Amino acid sequence: MNSSQDRLDYAQQSFEAPLELTGMVVEPAHIDANGHMNVGFYNVIFDQALDRFFTPFDLDWNYVQRTNLSTFVLETHVCYLQEVLEGDQLRFTFQLLGADAKRIHYFMNMYHAENGYLAATSEQILVHVDLATRRSSPFLPEHQQLFERMIAGHAKLPRPPQAGKSIGMGKK
Repeated sequence: MNSSQDRLDYAQQSFEAPLELTGMVVEPAHIDANGHMNVGFYNVIFDQALDRFFTPFDLDWNYVQRTNLSTFVLETHVCYLQEVLEGDQLRFTFQLLGADAKRIHYFMNMYHAENGYLAATSEQILVHVDLATRRSSPFLPEHQQLFERMIAGHAKLPRPPQAGKSIGMGKK
């Protein structure tokens, strides 16, 4: 299916559940000396999952090449909850938490696909950018409309417990 058709499919959704994708796997190159996925590859695989979520939004590399517009991540907060190992199949969810004309705030969960446990979360804020000026730029109207609809549906979902957390060791 081409991205404009996928986008039409999203336009028909009520977004009463997070978006979901499967088919990603922990590769041998992701494994560190501890025998599990290295901390850096969590960011890589979350970024790869985001690219796959963005294809039906028409915010993928085809969009960048066609429009000279892109997205830049401004902030990321990853929580590592349970290790994943080489060959493990992964499942991801995407929940939109907020949006304005130029930015979106979203939350992704990474699950072990076979055993079902939550392995990691990634909360991110990104900005839409005009690559000619390297400055923020409003999303196209169709993206803004899609995000408004998605927010309306995703706002009914429970807020992920890790969303908005700050880092710290707590008080003794």
